[in-house]
Amino acid sequence: MARLSLSKKKMKRSKLAMAMQWWLYILHLLGLFMELAYRMVERQCMHGVRSRYRLDFYDNRDVIEKWVYKSDSKCMNDFRMPRRPFLKLCHLLSTIGKLKPTRHMLVDEQVAIFLHILAHHIKNRTLQNNFHRSAEAISRSFRKVLVAVMRLQGHLYKTPEPIPQNSTDERWKWFKGCLGALDGIHILVQVPAVDRPKYRNRKGQIATNVLAACTPNLQFTYVLPGWEGSAVDGRVLRDAINRTHGLVVPRGTYYLVDAGYTNGEGFLAPYRGQRYHLNDWKDGRQPTTREEYFNMKHSSARNVIERAFAILKKRWAILRSPSYYPIKIENHIILACCLLHNYIRDELKKDPFENIRFIENRDEEDADIVSSVETSPQWTSFRDNKAASMFYCMESK
Repeated sequence: MARLSLSKKKMKRSKLAMAMQWWLYILHLLGLFMELAYRMVERQCMHGVRSRYRLDFYDNRDVIEKWVYKSDSKCMNDFRMPRRPFLKLCHLLSTIGKLKPTRHMLVDEQVAIFLHILAHHIKNRTLQNNFHRSAEAISRSFRKVLVAVMRLQGHLYKTPEPIPQNSTDERWKWFKGCLGALDGIHILVQVPAVDRPKYRNRKGQIATNVLAACTPNLQFTYVLPGWEGSAVDGRVLRDAINRTHGLVVPRGTYYLVDAGYTNGEGFLAPYRGQRYHLNDWKDGRQPTTREEYFNMKHSSARNVIERAFAILKKRWAILRSPSYYPIKIENHIILACCLLHNYIRDELKKDPFENIRFIENRDEEDADIVSSVETSPQWTSFRDNKAASMFYCMESK
């Protein structure tokens, strides 16, 4: 076979090179076309997401309309307050608590999620179905509202007022100058295994010891959460008094406390070794000594703190069983429940949870303000004189 001439070889090579250039040009155009198609598809997807968000937003508003604004009875059952107090609370949290709406959720929906968790101790997974929100959105809203409620302490805490000298209340007229009652309560919590011995109380439960004081109207004036369940009430009280912004008891006033506390200035305790609890005076039993009569009147007045604790736990289911929040968040939750308890009692003429049965706690353990909790002869004489005066009034009837 004859060989190709040199000129024909060059022509063949040039044709191959031109064909390669055309193929590269075609591949380049194909790449540009694919990139353009990808961007168009991406833009359509983003447009679909935005459209779906708008639809989801209005769908969620329909959910809130049904949950909150349908009727007072449903709002009361789900969020522990009627519609008007709910809207007022949202306003307070927006103005004083600095709670802001987001692009995806308004303030009332955030507050509704928060109250529903407190009232029913609902898990995150259930709330996702109820409110059509993601787990992350629910957790973020809960923490934001919790911080906002903490900013309302100065607005929702009650200022204690001493019982006036002309009081005619059958329970409180014997305790002139009294600010209310004070006691501790154990709230079950979840803590790391290494901390459980400190939080284990005498009943073997893992709990935090919460100190609280309330007025005769069952509203809290001071709450100190955070102490371990193994701490005795007297130690918690001393810490509350010595804190910078702790419990303030002006001289000349006092709180009623149970026998687990020291009978000292600012804190009037009952006589030990005498009948005390209200159940001891059932079936027509009458006190026979001044100490028993004093204890009966003392117990009748002091049980407001027991009733306040019972209403608090009945209203907020999250306090009746351990939650899986960290202990610091749990302490804030306890304080938030007490603040909202005060708010609800201010807004409602009649508290539906007030007329409930409660088990009386029978656990007992051995400007110018009160700065220590110590027994004193003056305060013992004060109690003795008050007991003698009460007993004399009883005998003279």
